Amino acid sequence: MRGLFIALFFCLTAVAGFTQNNLKGITLVAENSKTPVTDASVYSADFTYSEISDENGFVSFKNLPDGTDSLIITAIGYATKIIQLTELGSGTIYLTVKVTTLNDVLVRASSKNGIFKTISDLDIHIRPIINSQEVLRLVPGLFIGQHAGGGKAEQIFLRGFDLDHGTDIQLTVDGLPVNMVSHAHGQGYADLHFLIPELIEKVGFNKGPYQADKGNLTTAGYVAFKTKNYLPSNFAKIETGQFNTIRAITGINLLGTAAREKNQSLYIAGEGSFTKGYFESPQNFYRYNGMIKYHGRTGAKSTLTALLTGLSSKWNASGQIPDRAVADGSIGFFGAIDDNEGGKTSRYNASAELMHNLGNGAVLRNQFFYSHYNFELYSNFTFFKEDPVNGDQIRQKEDRHITGYNLSYQQDHEWSGRKAQFSTGLQTRYDIINDIELSRTKNRTQTTNPLMLGDIQELNAGIYIQEKLILNSRWDITAGIRSDYFTNRYDDRLAFTKSSSTSVIVSPKFNINYRANDKVQLYWFNGQGFHSNDTRVAVARNGKDVVTPAWGSDLGGIFKLGKKAMIQTAFWYLWMKQEFVYVGDEGVVEPGGKTQRTGWDLSLRYELAKNLYSDIDISLTNPRALNTPETENYLPLAPRFTSVGGITYRKADGWNGSLRYRYMGDRPANEDNSVVAKGYFVTDAAINYTMKKWEAGLSIQNLFDTRWKETQFDTESRLQNEPGSVSEIHFTPGTPFFARISFSVFF
Repeated sequence: MRGLFIALFFCLTAVAGFTQNNLKGITLVAENSKTPVTDASVYSADFTYSEISDENGFVSFKNLPDGTDSLIITAIGYATKIIQLTELGSGTIYLTVKVTTLNDVLVRASSKNGIFKTISDLDIHIRPIINSQEVLRLVPGLFIGQHAGGGKAEQIFLRGFDLDHGTDIQLTVDGLPVNMVSHAHGQGYADLHFLIPELIEKVGFNKGPYQADKGNLTTAGYVAFKTKNYLPSNFAKIETGQFNTIRAITGINLLGTAAREKNQSLYIAGEGSFTKGYFESPQNFYRYNGMIKYHGRTGAKSTLTALLTGLSSKWNASGQIPDRAVADGSIGFFGAIDDNEGGKTSRYNASAELMHNLGNGAVLRNQFFYSHYNFELYSNFTFFKEDPVNGDQIRQKEDRHITGYNLSYQQDHEWSGRKAQFSTGLQTRYDIINDIELSRTKNRTQTTNPLMLGDIQELNAGIYIQEKLILNSRWDITAGIRSDYFTNRYDDRLAFTKSSSTSVIVSPKFNINYRANDKVQLYWFNGQGFHSNDTRVAVARNGKDVVTPAWGSDLGGIFKLGKKAMIQTAFWYLWMKQEFVYVGDEGVVEPGGKTQRTGWDLSLRYELAKNLYSDIDISLTNPRALNTPETENYLPLAPRFTSVGGITYRKADGWNGSLRYRYMGDRPANEDNSVVAKGYFVTDAAINYTMKKWEAGLSIQNLFDTRWKETQFDTESRLQNEPGSVSEIHFTPGTPFFARISFSVFF
């Protein structure tokens, strides 16, 4: 396996060395800001030629058929443009910024840019992100819940999964992994709070395990955030609202307009926020974010993208409270049993990616990244069940270093006279986790019982190969395979033992696309994904059954209905093999068992009138455990019916606004459905007035002040005055009516 990695690296390096430097094409630039337009579609009227602009706005003419005299250019957020090839001049094409109408949108999804790309770009263009929690909600059908004071990573729900904090969904930002493997709190822990919402440019996502370049944790799907390479203008923004909430952010270009016109950009951004919170016990949540990013050409065919980011936060939390304590009046709905919960965390990232546009029309990318991460969390789920004297508060803590390297190569070519696209890559990640700890504590200051303490080293190296074959203008098939290799080592500093293991998994993929016309596209995706398990599980089982495979299949379509409506829908199936789960809150290993999920997804985007848009996403799921009695095969907390949607009024300037809802139906809270996690329906609203140089806005979460439970668990706990433990719903209350005003200036 190691020899294969080395051979692949030298093979791709050799390819880069022997290609020619004879690229020809056009560069797409925004008319006002003079910044490159990425991901624009450029195609001929008969679709014999179709390309996507890269991050420099460049579109290659390598595959342009002879006799083509004109091209159509479309991009969400810009006016459609038709160019005559005889009138190209310098080769730079300027596009005019415009609020996109659904009439402008064509159905032209591909394995290169993803089935959901059009919907994703529409959503982020028409309904911009209001706050940091909205970041993940851009994925149709994805729900999040906070249950530890705002600084802890959100609990995630998607496709019939309670994903905990990221166990079965892969999150990345500019190629940086967000998920933390073998984390002190839970496998795949994904804290996205270092991402500043105003800097997001694109959100790529797909549901299911169907992309060969997506590896560990990609079972329910993946979400890939891309931050802006260019700031259209400098900006400063301040928000303030109820519960002593304040947030300030600024972004500044460090290079002038002349550098931008030469595809050179360097900007810096910073964010600071504080809220006392709506809980009876003050949350006192502080967060500071910073980012500096460079993007620019290093030569005629090379581009460097480099960034540094930093996050530091600390908070208090009221945690999850039992129904019985609220019912008997012991505490209020926003009260606490142990208000000494909370924590602090920090993360600092560095990344550098060098992209080569090669003379044969191929693209080679090399990315190196590093992260330093600290985490300390205090929780109390059972109160006095285990320790009637000191209580059951726990501390989870770690100090982590991550280094990694991503290599990818993609080339358009011909195979048996048909157009094809070949891609391959190498992905490595090495985690060194020092002092990973689980201890019982009292009031955060006193350690009463150390449960787990040690050091972890975990390496994941994966290679993938994928080939897309375009059979004709309607059909294309994509076949891929990836192989992942894991080494795990755990030094147990309480038991004074050292253990290690290795694991390998091979994941095939096979996808079919059928384009009936520019209004109808059908697809059938199939593949295996996986998630690794905690190192402490891997070494205990000598690497056996700890890289959990998941087989999935999606049968769906994208449909343009008339000029003003677009629908994406799919029926899907996902099967997961037996796994062994490390429970970070208790330091024990539990068998997970085989599971299957079947479901149906629907996303509708409709233009009600000029500048008025509506959207709705519906997900129906039947998640069940296998090889268990039918009365006991429910999957606790797995969502079965969810829906989000709303209406948005969107103009380039003047008044803008939105009214949105999210609904989660009742869910089983235990295996026999005798305890139910109650559903909720919450409505949010926002209104802005936008001008060229400034913007003012008002946003309201929970417009109708609904009392709802954001996260819920069936937990066995004991209060200090109780003779024994009780099992029932424990919950974190959802946000009450929460209004904020904001003001931004652009300069």
